[in-house]
Order: sequence, then structure tokens, then C-alpha cells
Amino acid sequence: MSLAVASACSLFALSAFAQAGGAAADPNATPPAEAPTGAPRSTPISSGDQIPEVKVTATRYSTSLLKTPLAVSAFSQEQLSRKGATSLKDLTGEIPNVVIQSTGLDSAVQITIRGITSTNFTETGDPAVGFHVDGMYSPRPQGAQALMFDVDQVEVLRGPQGTLFGRNSTGGSVNVISAKPDFSGNYGKAEVDIGNYRKKQVTLVQNVKVNDRLALRGTFMKVERDGYANQMRDLSEANAPQLGWVPDGIPDVDQRFNKPIGKDKYYTNQDQWAARLSALYKVNNDVTLKAAYEHFQDDGAGGAPFRDCEASAGTRYQCAPGTGKWDLLVNVPGQVDMQIRTLRTGLSWTINPTTTFDYTFQVADQKRSEITDDDMGMQHAAPFQINGAYPNTPEGNWGTWPLTDSFHRTLSSRYLSTVHEAQLKQTLGNVQYVAGLFWMHERNRIDYEQTHTIQKPYGDVGSVLYHQPNRQVDAKAVFAQADWKFMPSWTGTLGARYSIDSKEDKGGEVYGANWKGDPAYYNGLYSQGTPGTPGFRVHNGTDLTDAMGGSVAAYHLYGAPTSNDHKETWRKVTWRVGLQKQMTPNQMAYASVSTGYKAGGFADKTDSCNYHMCADGKPGVVTFLPYGPEQVTNFELGYKGKFLDNRLSLSATAFWMKYKDMQLTGTYFINQIIPDNGLPCPTDQPKCDVYEAWRTINVGKVDIPGLELEWDYRPWRGARFGGGIAYINTDVHDFREFSDDYQCDVRTELGLPPCPPIYNGPEKELQGRRLYNIDGNHLPNTPKFQVNLNFSQEFSLPGGFRITPYVKVNWRDKAYFDLRNSDFGTVGRFQKAYAMTDASVRLDAPSDKWHAELYVRNVADKHAAQNRESVFGGFMKAYYVEPRMFGIRVGGEY
Repeated sequence: MSLAVASACSLFALSAFAQAGGAAADPNATPPAEAPTGAPRSTPISSGDQIPEVKVTATRYSTSLLKTPLAVSAFSQEQLSRKGATSLKDLTGEIPNVVIQSTGLDSAVQITIRGITSTNFTETGDPAVGFHVDGMYSPRPQGAQALMFDVDQVEVLRGPQGTLFGRNSTGGSVNVISAKPDFSGNYGKAEVDIGNYRKKQVTLVQNVKVNDRLALRGTFMKVERDGYANQMRDLSEANAPQLGWVPDGIPDVDQRFNKPIGKDKYYTNQDQWAARLSALYKVNNDVTLKAAYEHFQDDGAGGAPFRDCEASAGTRYQCAPGTGKWDLLVNVPGQVDMQIRTLRTGLSWTINPTTTFDYTFQVADQKRSEITDDDMGMQHAAPFQINGAYPNTPEGNWGTWPLTDSFHRTLSSRYLSTVHEAQLKQTLGNVQYVAGLFWMHERNRIDYEQTHTIQKPYGDVGSVLYHQPNRQVDAKAVFAQADWKFMPSWTGTLGARYSIDSKEDKGGEVYGANWKGDPAYYNGLYSQGTPGTPGFRVHNGTDLTDAMGGSVAAYHLYGAPTSNDHKETWRKVTWRVGLQKQMTPNQMAYASVSTGYKAGGFADKTDSCNYHMCADGKPGVVTFLPYGPEQVTNFELGYKGKFLDNRLSLSATAFWMKYKDMQLTGTYFINQIIPDNGLPCPTDQPKCDVYEAWRTINVGKVDIPGLELEWDYRPWRGARFGGGIAYINTDVHDFREFSDDYQCDVRTELGLPPCPPIYNGPEKELQGRRLYNIDGNHLPNTPKFQVNLNFSQEFSLPGGFRITPYVKVNWRDKAYFDLRNSDFGTVGRFQKAYAMTDASVRLDAPSDKWHAELYVRNVADKHAAQNRESVFGGFMKAYYVEPRMFGIRVGGEY
């Protein structure tokens, strides 16, 4: 059934958004009694320069932000526009103890709240921060990449939300609340944004009052921008004549995809559009129907890492003279084709003045294909690293060769999910409660390929295709939470949620292998000849064709695939207990204990020693590399209040989180093996006897204490000073299996602290690891301190015009990018403290009929890393914040 047909059927079946009028931000929220249908969310409690009242829906009821006993931050569309935010990642640095960034992997956004995050963005992983649109859970992290446009509000909840928001919210929850149709009349607005790197952005909004019962709202947004990468074509040849690698004028890296392209197709570009059509229908005074259909399309090239010259400066791994900070050498241009179509519908029924019933339904259909250059030209060996001879011998060669060439591609994927949620809300005297049922089901399919086009020992291609036609995720829950006002100024809260999560892989198959080359990849279309004979020749970049790889059929010469059928189930009760004291009408304090949980999972089936002999001389065993659930308990104290005649609002939170079995995804140790040649590892390949792979592991325990302070102050007429301060001191412990094998040979060469010796003691589960004590270390990407400050001053001009300068400064403390906290002077994986500044000046016409705004983001053009990693030996790469962006926005209303 198409989404359009589903939309019509759902609307007429009384499956509409559960939200009465426009007063409540959450589609399941019951509007306050004093708010008429269609009232705006944020209404000033008085005129002049007082702080306006802001309503949030963190408790599934519409409540004042300053009377909500949770750590929550809220942003209106006006604030988002002023910050230049078009997607969730643009809010990084704006919220205490929250880091949001693009990963460059799988088109996903990584959200870290109070140190808790997810690093698995594939179909096997789950986010640690729940992402919701209009209160409905979105299971894919790619959903957070969608453009934020025509929103009513964005709410970010910090700390586990395991009771009301439930699934995968150990770190917190984000709720993007779209603007709804209203009955105020027919009106619209439009805005155009022109910026550097040939940025072009347009936003259109149209509200239509059809009659007194039906209102419609249509919105559209499109943004295009050239990539800021200095992207060059990789035409590299293997060049080490003394070892038999003789250049012949033909590129040796894969040329199948290496076509000339323009800057608009470079990595780091932007090419996205989105549209939404929503409807509000009043059946009668008690029943409201809502429906919305949204379409998001991403045709960009994806993000990219760049050569990290700073981390290897002063060593023989330093960047070559003239290397630019945005240089890329690419033979596989990036290409993303991601489409997300979403239908959200439901019913809101006011049964009586104290009871409401809400039902919401969502179906999301995400289709995605992409291709990405994995080496970006950064893994080609330097002359001093090359020691592997041309492999024209019967045994081949396992040394270091001149070139490394690899890419991955999602040939096709589809994530089809449905979400149902029913809520009953009722007030019984001094007790107010919400109870509900939740069911999410997701069926995924994906064909994903990883290819190394020059692979040892003979130089043929190593490639693997994961064919997963039916991966299913099912999550069911029952929940309830009640607030009891047992004294005039005291309220107690008690809530619980029972969750059942299951994951199943049906019919999954793995073809090929990419850890060594195999002539089967050539699909009978090319032959290298026989190693050790005169006719042998390693393929060049033009010998590979589109008929090699790229489909299940192309892997038929590899033999039978590996089957991946597997299923696991987890059950958990999460809960919340709280106490709230309303000290004065404008001041409140609260204390709470809450828990969160994220289900476990498993990977594709593999051999525990990667089809080698294990170090004990025995063959490996079949494993799905399973990992367990992660859990968190949060102890929190909070205070919120307004002062100085409502010109200053203040929120302060102290918390202590106990984080257990944290899920961490990356390349981690699996087993010690016997190398194919049976010889000790050479100095340039110190890990040849270690099997490590991309997998998810559980990390012991983490203590997470912290403080958060937010304020909004209007010191004098027209002025506004806001900001936040955050402190967090994450402390990892009880992770005795941690293996420190990062850059062992390079650390020895550079005189850095050496890697520990390999453990060969009696505990088999520890054998082969370089055990290192990380007790007391910090979680990755979690700066100890963060400060954000913003100030604006509105000036009145003749004729009713207004001009408003605005400046924002975000400062972030030193942050590590690994659990080892590798703060080496060279090849370190950290980012020292830095600050970024944004500025703008806006001109508003009388009656806000039009506006124009000049803006600059990253004024000082800071080059700060968001992640750092080794690419080959002491050569380093990093993902960086965007360079300076500037432009002008012009908009109007009609």
C-alpha cells in the first residue's frame, strides 16, 4: 500500500495525530484548560521585556518549562533560524552536556547526552538517545539528519527517559515538534538564504483555513551547497621499482567510479529537500483528527575525514609541504540517495473534562543507497613504509605495498517501520496520570558491500557482500506514570515501563571475504595469471568493470554463502520516582531517580578466529559476536525559577548517573590467531596475529556526575543575554578486558608510552590482549566543561523598523575520542579546548512583514576536530567542524 493511500485510509479511520488544537507540543499532550484551541505554544505572560512562558511536553502533558521536573531545553523556530540551524547537528554546543555531530557514516547523526551515545549506525544498531517527531519514536539515526523546517519547537531531554519515552533513551530524548495547521486564516511566509560555497536555500510555508472544521498546512524546504573539500581525482600508480612496482602510466587504483565532477558533487556538499503536508480536522468539540505526510530527500555526497596534519606534526608522518587542510584525493566520489517518507496520524478524544484518550500511528519508509571512498587517498604508503615486493611468487607477499584502495557501498536498503501508541490521561482529584501501550515493528533489508581492490597476498580484490533480506526489530511496552499532589506545594511522581525487545535475522547471507584477495571477484572477466610465472600481472585500475561485485549474482564464483539466521530477545522494567516542591509561584525544586535501558544485539555470523587457526592451535568456532543490554540509573536534583520581575529565568541541575554495560562500537579485539605463513609478525605489521573486527562490546561501569546551568536574562529593554554552563566528570571502571594496541610500533618509534605486553596468562578470555587499566578514564567525546553564551540587542529605528545584532560564543573543554584517553603529543586522539563564535545582524520591517539578516558562523574559521584516528602508521585523519560560513537571509510574510 502506498503512503498516500495509507494516509487517506488512516485519516478517515480516525487515526490522526493525538494533539488537541495547537496548544500542546506533543501529539499526545493534553492542552492546559486555559489555552484555547489553536493557541500558540509560547505566549508572553506579560508585555515588555519579560521572559515569555514556554510550554513543553516532556511529561506527556503540556507544562511550563520552569515547572517541569526534568532537565529539558526548548528551542522555537525563531531561535533555530537565528542560530542558522537546518538540522539537528546545528544545535551542537547549544545545550549543556549535549554534543551533536554528523558521523560521515551511513548518513547518520550522532547525539551524545551526558557522555552516553551510540557508535553503531547500521541496521544492527540502536541509538542511545531517542529521536521523536511529534512525539512519535523514529528508530533510525538517519532520521535525525532530516531538515528541521517550520517547527513549533525542539525539545531536548537530558537523562534517561525510560518511562514515558521508553525505547533507546538511556542518554535522553529529542522531540522535534512540527508546526500544525491553525484556524487563524490563510497566510504564508517565505525565506531565501544565499551563502558562501554557493549555498542556496529556500523555505516556503502556507496555511489554509478551509472552513471552521478543517485546516491545512504545507511546507517546503530545499538547500544546496558546494562541498568545501578541495577534492582531487586519485590517479595513483604503485611506484617502487626497486621492489618490482614499476609505473606504466595507467592508474592502479580503481577507476570504475572516478569520473570528473563539479564542486556541487564534492564530499561535504549539501543537496537536500523536504516537504510536509498536514491536516487538522475537528470532528466535534471532543474529537480531533490530525494527519501529516512528510518527504525528505538527500542527494548529497556525504561527509569526509581529512588529513590531520596537527596530530603528526614534527615526525616523519607529517603532511607534505603544501598540503591543504581540506585536501582530498578521491577515486570513488561520494553519492547518497536517501529518501525518508513518513506518515503520522492519530486520534485525540476528550472523553470528559478530566479524561482524554490519544492514539497515534506512524509508518516510516526509509530507502537508501550510497557509495563512499574509505581511504580518501590517505592510506597510500610513504616511501619509507614500503617493504613488500611485487607479489609474483607462488607464496605472494604479505609486506607493506605502495597503495591501499578501498570503498564501501550500500547497494540498496529499506527500513520500513510502524509505530503505534495509545495513551489514557486522567485527573482524579489530586492525582494526574498517563498510561499507555507502545508497539514498534521494523523490517529491514540491505545489501552492503566492502571492497579492498588491492589485497594481499597476490594483489587481487578482497570483497564481502552482506545480503540481509529480512532483519526485524520488534519492541512492545506498557507504561504508566502518575503525579500525586499530596500537599498544596508538594507533588510526588511514580512511573514504570515494561519493555520486550527482540531482533531477528532471517535469510541473511554473507558472500566473499575482504580480509584477503580472491580471483573469484573478477567474475571470470579478468585473470592475473599464475603467481610465479612470467604472465602474472596485478590488475590495474582500468581492468575492473561494473560486472565485478555490486550484486549477489556477481559473487557466484565464491561458493556457498554463510547463513546469518539468528534471534535474541530481552525484557526489562524501567522506572521513575520523583518529588517536586513548588516553593513560590515562580520557583520550583525537584529530586528524582530514573532508569533507562537499551536492548542488546548481535552481528553477522563469523568465525571466532577469522578462518585461521587460533593461537592455541585449534580452529575457531561460529559466533554472532553478541552483546548485552546497557542500563543507566540517574539520580537528579533540580531547581527552576524566575526572578527580577520575570526578566531572568534560571535552571540548575545536579546529577549522578550509574552507567552499566555501555555498548561501544568500533574495531575491537576478538582473538589471537596464527598468521597464514606461521611466522612471527614483522615490525611493520605488529598485529598480524590478532583478529579484530568492527563489532559492539559492553564496557564495564561508568560513573557520571555533573552539573548543568541555563539562564535567559533580559537586563534592559531590547537586550537578551542567555547561556549555559555544563560540568561532567565521567569515570570508567571495571573494564579489565580493555586492550591497548593503538599504534604500538609508532609509539615505540616516537618515544611515547609503549603498549603493554601481550597477556599469555591462564585466563583464556584475556589471552592475546595488551591489558591496560583505564579506571578513571573519561568517556569519548565528553568535554569536562562547556560554556555557551549569547547576547542580542534590539534597536528601534524610524518608521517602525528594528535592527538586532546577535553574537554567540560556544566554548568546549578538552575532549578525548577513545577510552584509552590517548593524549599523546603526536598521534593523539583528542581535541584541545577551543571556542567558536557566530554573529549576525537582523533588520525587521514594521509589523514583521519582512526581514533581512546577515550572518557568519565560525567567525574565526576554527579548525577543530570532532574525531581523530590513525589511517596508516603514524598518519592521522580527523573529522572537523565546518569552516566559516556566511550569507544573507531574506524572508517575508503574507
